[in-house]
Amino acid sequence: MDTNTVLNHFRDSEALLEGHFLLSSGLHSRAYLQCARVLMNPERAALLCGEVARRVKEELGPVDLVVSPAMGGVIVGYEMARQLGVDGIFAERVDGTLTLRRGFDIPKGAKVLMVEDIVTTGLSSRECIDCIREWGGEVVGATCLIDRSNGKADVGVPLIALAKFEVETFDADNVPDDLKDIPAIKPGSRGLK
Repeated sequence: MDTNTVLNHFRDSEALLEGHFLLSSGLHSRAYLQCARVLMNPERAALLCGEVARRVKEELGPVDLVVSPAMGGVIVGYEMARQLGVDGIFAERVDGTLTLRRGFDIPKGAKVLMVEDIVTTGLSSRECIDCIREWGGEVVGATCLIDRSNGKADVGVPLIALAKFEVETFDADNVPDDLKDIPAIKPGSRGLK
């Protein structure tokens, strides 16, 4: 599955948006990928995650557990775990730090795959990887549907991305003229179609 095919799945599900967006990083962008929309269709989620799972098996070998950061990684993490035939759990933010709750645990030495929906800077991926290691897991690699950094983000372990796609971003004081007159939308679950 090539990048254009993956992006067409995002377009078809209205998960690739264009306009003026204020990202969680504080940066501005002309495009936004809303992974929840592409994953809302179980068949599409199975298709996309099935391709990532195939690559994981080829490049990393077997894993014991999938761990994803909440909230964005929960659905893709669940589907990746299902595709790989292992359990899947998620880390949640408590007082600003990702940790395990809900009775989740990681067996000491378990080979863990960290799964994200989208990697932009790699910060939340690295935080999740730190959490996995703190709980005794051995992180063998990471995956995402879209690597928005086009391979520039370093998560500290091998990263398998279904597609690499660079979305140009801008500091607040360096927004291009064509975006300055368009109100910035902060993407998320409210107000976006």
